[in-house]
Parts: sequence; C-alpha cells; structure tokens
Amino acid sequence: MQAKAKQWLLVLPALALLAAVLLVPLGRSLKLSVAGGSLEHYKSLFTDGVTLTVLARTAATAAVVTLIAVLLGYPYAYLMTRVEPRLRGLLMVIVLVPFWTSVMARNFAWVIILQRGGPVNSFFRLFGWDLVLYQSVAGVAIAMSQVLLPFMVLPLFSALSGIDRRLLLAARGLGSHPVRAFWKVYWPLSRGGVVAGLILVFTLSLGFYVTPALVGAPQQSLVAQLLGQRTTQLLDFEGAGALGMLVLVVTLALVAWANRLGGTISAIGLVAAAPAKGARS
Repeated sequence: MQAKAKQWLLVLPALALLAAVLLVPLGRSLKLSVAGGSLEHYKSLFTDGVTLTVLARTAATAAVVTLIAVLLGYPYAYLMTRVEPRLRGLLMVIVLVPFWTSVMARNFAWVIILQRGGPVNSFFRLFGWDLVLYQSVAGVAIAMSQVLLPFMVLPLFSALSGIDRRLLLAARGLGSHPVRAFWKVYWPLSRGGVVAGLILVFTLSLGFYVTPALVGAPQQSLVAQLLGQRTTQLLDFEGAGALGMLVLVVTLALVAWANRLGGTISAIGLVAAAPAKGARS
C-alpha cells in the first residue's frame, strides 16, 4: 500500500499543474456562464441568430477537414507500412514537418498561395477560371487539412502497422477479390485507428483560431473567432463562457464516443489505436 501511495505522489505535480492551467480557468468560465444562477446565456446561444450559424459553419468545416485528412492520410499511412525502413523514416519526417514549422510562417505561406495572383489562382487562370480561395471557407479547410494531417496519419500508421498482412494473403488464397479482402479483413482491423484519427482531427478543427483568422474572412468566422470577438471586443465574458462550455461538452462527447469505438486518446495527445469491437467479435 505504501508503494502505491508513493507512486501516486509522482503524479501530484502534473495534477497540480493541470488544475492550475486548465481546471481553474474552466471553472471560472462555468461560473461566469451561469452568473446569478441563470441559464440565459446558454439560451441566447440558440436564439441570437448568429451563434448557431457559426457553429454550423464550424462543424461543416471540421467535417470537410476530417474527410480530406482521412482520404489523404489512409493511403499515406498504408504506404508507410509497405516501404523499407529508410524510406519510411523519410515519409515520417514529411508528416512531422508541420510540427516543426512556425504557426505564423505556415499560415502566411497559405495566404500567399491562396490569394489572387498566387500559385493556385494562376493555375486556374490557365483554364479561364479566376478562382481565389483566400478569405473563403474552402481556403480555410485546405490550410487546416495540411496542419492536421499528421493527427490522422500517426494513429493510422500505428493501427496499420499492427495488421498481419498474411490475413490478406489467406483471403486471396481462398478466392476472395482484392477489394472484398480489403473490406472484409483489412478495413475492420484498421477501423480503430480510423475512428481515433477522425475524432482527433474533428475535435481539433472545432477549436482552430489562427488559420481561420489569417486565411479566412471575418464574415465567415468560426467558433474560435467568435469566442475571441466576444472576449476581446465585446467584453461579453459570460456569453463567451457559455459558448466555450458548449464546445467543450461537444468535444468530450465525441472523445467518449471515440473511446467507446476503440480509439484511446492518451494524455499527451497521441493515439493508441485499439482494435474496433467489430474486429474483436
């Protein structure tokens, strides 16, 4: 018992730091959102005509970013499991480049790429289409997808690396078509990593601020920009607290759903992809 008590003492500094930088501000936000014991600030989120629009735009953008991430990340993670170790290391470095790049430099690079006269606009002009993605929801989704792609690739690579490819060979040997073998054998075993990556990218997309603020337009703001506006310009801390609590509840619900389906998100933000229930049964 004394040994276990000493082990718990090791986590006390981390718990104290967590309480100081996370739980205390969250508790203050909750207290402000229900000032005077009233839920008016929560009711106004659904009646002011602006918040629901911003929330819907944020959810739609997060869904598009998540879809792009899984469509690009799954083949990339699969390729990483098939190549030799040296090339796999190079592919891993490419995935991690966004983590090593300054946030401001990365977003200003996207501003240059997407603005009028930039590479994207110049390319589409060759076909007679004057397309400008700067200050648009589409441009924001593209920039966010590049930033969040590693959060899809890493859990997928973890899940796909643990799949025994001899199972696919066995399915092929029994006469199964390659597509059917993938769908019936490989996909169920990788579903835990897919779910973990989907929830991780989606929840991170809900709280993105810098990329939408620099690449997007103020008229098409997302929920993080609305929170910033309410706190820094309108000084509506009570309404901002209510909106923050709502986003937090949605995020926690999504994480709980992910854990239920098989993706376990660790405390440091990485993902240990467990097999999905359907694959274990």
